[in-house]
Amino acid sequence: MSEKTHDLIIIGAGPGGYRAAFLAADLGLNVTLIDPELNPGGVCLYRGCIPTKALLHLARIKTDAEHTEDLGIKFSAPQVDIEKVIDWKNKVVKQLTGGLGQLVKARKINYLRGRAKFINSNTLELSGEKDKKEEITFEKVIIATGAKPATIPGLDIKSEHLLNSAKALDLKEIPKKMLIIGGGYIGLEMATIYQAIGTEISIVELTNDFMPGMDSDLVTEYKKASQHIFSEVFLETKVEKIEEKGNQLEVSFMGKNDKSFKKKYNKVLMAVGQVPNSENLGLENININVDNRGFIKVNKQQQTSNENIFAIGDIAGQPLLAHKASYEGRVAVEAIAGKKGALNDAKAIPAVIYTEPEIATCGLSEKEAKEKNINYKTVKFPWTASGRAVAMNEKSGFTKLVIDKKSERILGAGIVGRNAGDMISELVLAIEMAATAEDIALTIHPHPTLAETIMESAEMFDGHATHVFTKK
Repeated sequence: MSEKTHDLIIIGAGPGGYRAAFLAADLGLNVTLIDPELNPGGVCLYRGCIPTKALLHLARIKTDAEHTEDLGIKFSAPQVDIEKVIDWKNKVVKQLTGGLGQLVKARKINYLRGRAKFINSNTLELSGEKDKKEEITFEKVIIATGAKPATIPGLDIKSEHLLNSAKALDLKEIPKKMLIIGGGYIGLEMATIYQAIGTEISIVELTNDFMPGMDSDLVTEYKKASQHIFSEVFLETKVEKIEEKGNQLEVSFMGKNDKSFKKKYNKVLMAVGQVPNSENLGLENININVDNRGFIKVNKQQQTSNENIFAIGDIAGQPLLAHKASYEGRVAVEAIAGKKGALNDAKAIPAVIYTEPEIATCGLSEKEAKEKNINYKTVKFPWTASGRAVAMNEKSGFTKLVIDKKSERILGAGIVGRNAGDMISELVLAIEMAATAEDIALTIHPHPTLAETIMESAEMFDGHATHVFTKK
């Protein structure tokens, strides 16, 4: 057993874990960070957000090039060198994770490679390289072990042709035909990537539309703009069986009205959500509460039912977003460091789907406002009235605000269109600062920009938007 008692141990070095470690070190705490990888980064940097966005960037370049002929510039058909694509993606990951490794050293954080398991409420077992094991005692722990791709019981067959979101990022070849199971954000982002490199995409979703729970206006606009991506769309359809047939997978479907059918694909991607990495942590050996899905229950300071153990990020429940994990890491560390008022009181957590076009949301949706019996008004500025959008040859998109009729405060927002994810932060700040529609309308936005659509949406609340006419 290690004789030293560690002040603060953080298990998991993803965006939540490494931010918590860096802040704790900056505040003068003695920090130990545990993770299996050579450097921090977690799923986000190694197998999620960053490599996905690197490939989506290439997809956007190719798509843009294919739509310039009408503007007077014609390119020859692009050629995709899949080995160079993956090499570039890997270089992006290596650069960013390597940079985090340097920051660990600069902050004098004790970085241990391995996996940790609770023995009791003040002792961990660390399984390191070559299965070397040691016991470590601690004062405080932050659990930041994240989540992993979910599977469908009975369909997770052992086949190199069946992919999850992590395996799909290490494509060795361009499949001719691919089925994506799941119409959520992971499935739609992967569809964007693979269609751009030349794969024929089919998608199946158990519910009646893409992105269950998303504002229907945003989904409708996305579907209008993305019809070219999908060769087949099966909604309200269940996958009942997957069988390997030579170099293909045969998929058995059950559709509407109990109509069954079969189809073959070169690859099948299972994108049906994420489940928490709460197994093999020894949670049964400590006094903390876990829900029926394996997520750890926490209070407003990210503290579990054991006062010395905190949990942040995906392991602590929805929404499963990297920036939410980072925010919670700060909350937990400030609570541990004894800072007053360190509470998780975020009023608007933004979410971005990096499809083509992008979708970004924050705050209350129209449906949620209705369910809360709020007297609200929605305004929607079409990007066809935006000078910058038209000049960029953007044929779709809008900016939508949900506004409290009485107080005129911004309650929520949704944007569909180019760079929506970069624009949504203004509206997150507006909600956090209790800004009104007039506050935004009177804020001068540069012209011509896509951000002007936020200003003009706010102006629509009083019927004074310049580039759209609203009947009095």
